Amino acid sequence: MGAKVTASMRFLLRRLALFVAALIVISGVIFMALRVLPGDVASVMAGMNSPPSRVAALRSQLGLDRPLAQQYLDWAGALLHGDFGVSMLTGRTISAQVGARASVTFPLIALGLAIALLIGIPLGCASSLARSERLRTLFHALAIVGGSIPALWGGLLLILLLGKGVGLIGLFPSQGFPQEGWAAFPRALSSLALPALAVGIIVGAGLMRYTRAALGELLSSSAIDMAMACGMTRTRAMLTVGLRLAMPQLVSVIGLTFAEMITGVMVIENLFDLPGLGEGLITDVGNRDLIAVQGELFMLAAFFLAIGLIVDLLHRALDPRLNDAEGREL
Repeated sequence: MGAKVTASMRFLLRRLALFVAALIVISGVIFMALRVLPGDVASVMAGMNSPPSRVAALRSQLGLDRPLAQQYLDWAGALLHGDFGVSMLTGRTISAQVGARASVTFPLIALGLAIALLIGIPLGCASSLARSERLRTLFHALAIVGGSIPALWGGLLLILLLGKGVGLIGLFPSQGFPQEGWAAFPRALSSLALPALAVGIIVGAGLMRYTRAALGELLSSSAIDMAMACGMTRTRAMLTVGLRLAMPQLVSVIGLTFAEMITGVMVIENLFDLPGLGEGLITDVGNRDLIAVQGELFMLAAFFLAIGLIVDLLHRALDPRLNDAEGREL
């Protein structure tokens, strides 16, 4: 027992150290990437026709007249205190701006992932348990077709089918988000219904393939044979024992899919005119608000790394064999 605890603590400390190191490296990469752009950052932000006095004032205001090392240390020190900077266009803090946009993006991702789970895992289980060759072919075709639908095209089809005013069955809004935000909960939720469905169908097809592959590897395993020898039917053995054994792998896939969906919903947010992170980042890049872009990119990168850390810890908790293996090595 003591060896297992020691192995778990060593793993946790090692992953936290890697997380911090990755944050430092990524902060440096983001900082330098915006400094190696063609032209001066202040000139880009001020505009092509700005007078030299305006550019010089902006350089002084942003601290761009100081050495690069000092600029990076000042920015990194501000990050440690939760200060991600202030938008040059809106005057709002970057953290408040990202928070407002995240209140649209993260519920959209959560709804899309919930739909994907409701589609992918049951259909993946049904596909792996199907005895008919025709039925397996049908499930395989559904997974391929669903996963190959472009997000833009799938969203347009849903608008033409279910969008209010333009769809054959006008059920949900096809554009915009309430200005009151989640204070107008029914309208906000209905505004995310079509984009979440578009995301959920595409992601669900991928989860269906992963579930079918994970369970397919366990069909002829000794664990399933033993469960059936104890009186379980093949279906029950796969849905109880097999799904539990496949859960660590599925958790890893679901966690990484959740992180990838942040960038994946950019097209959907623009199509449905949602004021989320993707739409906001594109707007800030187009408006040359590079200070906001710098803070937003770092926050997104930190979120990706945090999801990876959580997935690793969950995988470790769901699969005790990893602790046993490391304990034996010690």
